[in-house]
Amino acid sequence: MPITTQYDRVAVTDAAATLVRELTAQHGKLMFHQSGGCCDGSSPMCYPIGMFMTGPSDVSLGSIEVGLDDPVEIFMSESQFEYWKYTHLTIDVVPGRGAGFSVEGPTGMRFLIRSRMLDHAELAHFGLGGES
Repeated sequence: MPITTQYDRVAVTDAAATLVRELTAQHGKLMFHQSGGCCDGSSPMCYPIGMFMTGPSDVSLGSIEVGLDDPVEIFMSESQFEYWKYTHLTIDVVPGRGAGFSVEGPTGMRFLIRSRMLDHAELAHFGLGGES
């Protein structure tokens, strides 16, 4: 039986998944948009579905499984993606004041991104060079 490897651009820590489940219970289905840096630096912004409208200039990075019926989708602007396309992103959470427009704001926690460079196999999978 062949071994299948799944490649993802995004992941979530257990702590962040727990907070997403709690926020989903309060706000309904959620999505993330990786901020471009204006008001909240480069924080991942978490919104109820329909509160933030993605458009043709947004790129889907994939989704994260947090233990709900539906995965939570992650987006980023196309122009920002050009800078981050060689990077794997992990959504995490730490104590602190959440971003002003993101639903975790009042919780005393804030989402943040941890990143690492894609490895050779991931680069090849995403068509960015590397070796298979």
